[in-house]
Amino acid sequence: MNEYVPEEWVLVKIGGTDPHYRVFGSWRGGYLNGDSWRMNSGIVDCQEYEDEEGYYSFTGHSGSTYLCHKESYGIGSPYNMSVLQNYCERSGGHMEIVKELTENPLHMDWIISK
Repeated sequence: MNEYVPEEWVLVKIGGTDPHYRVFGSWRGGYLNGDSWRMNSGIVDCQEYEDEEGYYSFTGHSGSTYLCHKESYGIGSPYNMSVLQNYCERSGGHMEIVKELTENPLHMDWIISK
């Protein structure tokens, strides 16, 4: 089981026959390496942690964990955003970006069919 701490992140809502949410995490690259991204396997659990910054811990269907700081919601990298938008366009309307968190993620329905 892996743990990821993205620099920026958004939630993605997947529709269709198995509706659920996923975390799209992104990292900005430097001089020697480009930007990168990961999308989790589908959220099955969410915990909220209040420290100096505050963050959410999302557990994915595969068992991986994404530690996402509340203040870093959104994707600023043009490359990473274009990757995500391309996925949404190719999904035939089954995938959409949650533009802003108007609801606490702890109260969202994360159910994934098994």
